[in-house]
Amino acid sequence: MKKLFTTLSNIWKIEDLRVRILNTLLFLLIYRVGSFIVLPGVNPVALENHAREGLLGLLNMFAGGSFARASIFALGVMPYISASIVVQLLGIAVPTFQKMQKEGESGRKKLTQITRYLTVAITLVQAVGYVRTQITPEAKMLAEPLFSVSSMFILTAGTLFVMWLGEKITDKGIGNGISLIIMVGIIAQLPGAFIAEFDSRLTSGGIIPFLLEIAALFFVIIFTILIVQGVRKIPVQYAKKIVGNKQYGGVRQYIPLKVNAAGVMPIIFAQALMFIPMSLGSFFPSMQGPVLSALSNYTSILYNVTFAVLIIAFTFFYTAITVNPVQMSDDMKKNGGFVPGIKPGKVTGDYIDAVISKITLPGSIFLAIIAILPSLATVMGINSSFAHFYGGTSLLILVGVVLDTLQQIESHLLMRHYDGLMKTGRLRGRTPVATGATGPVL
Repeated sequence: MKKLFTTLSNIWKIEDLRVRILNTLLFLLIYRVGSFIVLPGVNPVALENHAREGLLGLLNMFAGGSFARASIFALGVMPYISASIVVQLLGIAVPTFQKMQKEGESGRKKLTQITRYLTVAITLVQAVGYVRTQITPEAKMLAEPLFSVSSMFILTAGTLFVMWLGEKITDKGIGNGISLIIMVGIIAQLPGAFIAEFDSRLTSGGIIPFLLEIAALFFVIIFTILIVQGVRKIPVQYAKKIVGNKQYGGVRQYIPLKVNAAGVMPIIFAQALMFIPMSLGSFFPSMQGPVLSALSNYTSILYNVTFAVLIIAFTFFYTAITVNPVQMSDDMKKNGGFVPGIKPGKVTGDYIDAVISKITLPGSIFLAIIAILPSLATVMGINSSFAHFYGGTSLLILVGVVLDTLQQIESHLLMRHYDGLMKTGRLRGRTPVATGATGPVL
């Protein structure tokens, strides 16, 4: 405990780190204040609470409650995330985008600009849908079409402002601004969900079931951390070179292949597809049937089985397009590196690809289990707002962002020869080889 307080005091001693942390807190405070500012012309008392249930409840959680409150930040950063995913997929399929990805800093600026323009387009479309579906006529205090037009522009401006806040946190704060904004929105829902579940258990089952739920949540978080942090290390040996009186190379390093290299992206892709049946049922009531109804109910067996299969498939797909064994093998060969017992070149690439396939299968199954845990918790009687914290995208984002933020702070401490926050067990002077994986920091 004494060492922890010493480490925290060391964080405050580093001026650059202290300024970055204060900047981050300031920007996050601005975001939270803005999430309570309701759209002009909306009566918040007349709003319905259906946005807090099911899949809409998940969107509300990502927006920090702004979605249900009809805030100016109601759409949050999800349009930006959608635009980033589209641009990333275009970078895989379209040669023009592939060329921009290889142009270094200039190419990155072009892709960032394209992502921003695409964010505006996506936000405009989502703003229209939000105004029509989430704000009831009783809650509107302005006449049409003035209300819809003004709300569309305000929601778009709100999303762009949140995107700007995220970029400022990345530049002036401790990094991963968009991810931190999503994380803060998720954490903001935890106290209310915790209190609601506590009150519910006191009136029905007593304190013992509630304590068991907290213990189960603790073990789920530990399990999620193991999945996020799990790696398979492939040793890489570099040939010795003697130049003058100095020896270069001859050091064994490693390639850390993550068990869950795809992160939360497979869940996001799968959830996007699972929104389709619900949308079809809403726009075309005549198509509503037993199968479509089951696929629209996130607690049904058919929904969860389909969701799990999609996650496993997307995990393999996303890992295949983001981790390039051939490029890793070529980079090692150019730098005089080789995997002990494996021939350099194509054989090494095939070996790395086989290892990735072996660790991706259990990783995808574990990811699917984590994704369907919230619906299982809901079926077992846990309040839906509290059940979202038992797994899925929200828990993976919380664990991933917290761990990454701690690593960012630790790097600042280690650069100034202070003890770090995390015991990673790594050896000084032995740096991992880049895996070649790319993608959003979510």
